Amino acid sequence: MASDQSDSTLAASEKRSSSIPNAEKPITEIANHAPTANEEEADIPIEGAAAASDLSPARSHSKRTTSGHRASIRRSRSYDEGYGFTSMGEYEEAPKREDEEQAPEKEFEVQWDGDNDPMNPRCMSKARKWMIVVIVSAGSTCVTCTSSMYTLTYDQITVEWHVSRVTATLGLSLFVMGLGIGPMVLGPLSEFYGRRPIYYVSFFFFLIWLIPCALSKNIATEIVARFIDGVAGSAFLSVAGGTVGDMFVRNELQAPMMIFTASPFIGPPLGPMVAGFINQYTTWRWTFYVLITWSAVMLGLIAAFVPETYHPVILRHKAVKLRKETGEEKWKAPIEVMQKSILQTIIRSCYRPFLLLTLEPMCLNLCLFSAILLGVLYLFFGAFEVVFTDNHNFELWQVGLSFSGLLVGQLLAIATNPLWHNNYLRLANNREKNGGEPGGSEPEYRLPPAIAGGLLVPAGLFWFAWTTYPSIHWIVPIIGSAVFAAGMLLVFSGIFTFLVDAYPLYAASALAANSFARSSFAAAFPLFGVQMYNKLGFQWATTLLAFLTLVMAPFPYVFFKYGRRIRGTSRFASGR
Repeated sequence: MASDQSDSTLAASEKRSSSIPNAEKPITEIANHAPTANEEEADIPIEGAAAASDLSPARSHSKRTTSGHRASIRRSRSYDEGYGFTSMGEYEEAPKREDEEQAPEKEFEVQWDGDNDPMNPRCMSKARKWMIVVIVSAGSTCVTCTSSMYTLTYDQITVEWHVSRVTATLGLSLFVMGLGIGPMVLGPLSEFYGRRPIYYVSFFFFLIWLIPCALSKNIATEIVARFIDGVAGSAFLSVAGGTVGDMFVRNELQAPMMIFTASPFIGPPLGPMVAGFINQYTTWRWTFYVLITWSAVMLGLIAAFVPETYHPVILRHKAVKLRKETGEEKWKAPIEVMQKSILQTIIRSCYRPFLLLTLEPMCLNLCLFSAILLGVLYLFFGAFEVVFTDNHNFELWQVGLSFSGLLVGQLLAIATNPLWHNNYLRLANNREKNGGEPGGSEPEYRLPPAIAGGLLVPAGLFWFAWTTYPSIHWIVPIIGSAVFAAGMLLVFSGIFTFLVDAYPLYAASALAANSFARSSFAAAFPLFGVQMYNKLGFQWATTLLAFLTLVMAPFPYVFFKYGRRIRGTSRFASGR
């Protein structure tokens, strides 16, 4: 899938909204290492912009600032299963003790007005919250669906523009690269200006750049428009998960996050299923007309029903209102007094992921594993057409429906989320019984889904490889692809949540590293996929991919067993 998106600790304003009825307060623990000078610049995702779909307790590492407040650096989970990340941490006021005097500047700091502040997104009605969840989830599906719908236009555009299939495939590759690059800029910007402006601007440009995709007269225009479209669409994969986290307290998060987590994964297999019928019975341009219509509807729904939900920005609006009403210029929101540079934040968001990939063996190997899997998925967009057309004489609409196995496999894997959540709680409880601190856990407890998925992935690929004979019914290799897809999703889930747990100060950069690696492989693999299948044969081409994933499969288990020891010597990872 595309990078993406998005996608479990709540972020800095979790504390502020904990006064809302039924909110669960985070369990915190003090870090066992001395604070470093770099901690103030830690790029923790905040306001839920990157957190997991499980609801385990948050850990926070705290230190005192010169003003006597506590800089809270909480472990973050990946809300959107690693599709999204943001990069800016923020200072959070520590709970006030009775023997402490109120700092003068805090007297005019704007906060929520009790349990029922109408400006607080967590005070919205449940119906409105769920409507917003459905809209942003549909937006994520629309973006990732756009990446794959294009793949079934090849037969027509190669003839119309007299280009090779490899040249046509660049439209897919560059779109996916855009999805990987865009969040490095759009994520940080959302934390200065809010979610809503980023949605407006990015989705508007996403819609606009679909128009030249539909009307282009040559492949160069198509490729350039696709790349810019990918960059614009990436906002929903880097920001939308935060919107969900902004609205729900921790004990309400699991259901909405399961919906949002599934949405970007549904897009890639859904795209060919729809595009197969379009390109079978009409011109390829209708593929983009459909996407333009869908995107226009989404933009309208966003404008009408998705408000600003990012807590620091809403508090800034509240501060502006208070200054107008009272004439007192001392009223300030926390975000207004932060010493943060937009340019520095974006630069840090761009270079730190590569630092982690270079210096951290755990990050490098796990990112490489997930990158190979996404590369294989995107390679299948070309391989399926070759396999099922040659072996089973599928028409184009039938080739599109052959991707239903991938979709079913992913949905089955998502349905196992409660099983892995319970297993995580079991491991954490066992740790506590063996002398660990109450509410604590280890990042390695996130890896069991990846261990299981690491077994399913090569099994599914071997299954698919050796059932691609004309004499074997077409449903058999499709079932094999479902096994692969289920394993792939489990690997993604385990790796994403492990990265943000193991690198609590650099969680956003770890997810950015993963997103960039996945997008790079997803862009490269389709360029040689069809040639590889024609050269090696259907069976051995897929077997080669299976062996590649088999080599990577042990890494989640190795880090589950020895990750704590490795983290103890790491420059970036938590040593706990």
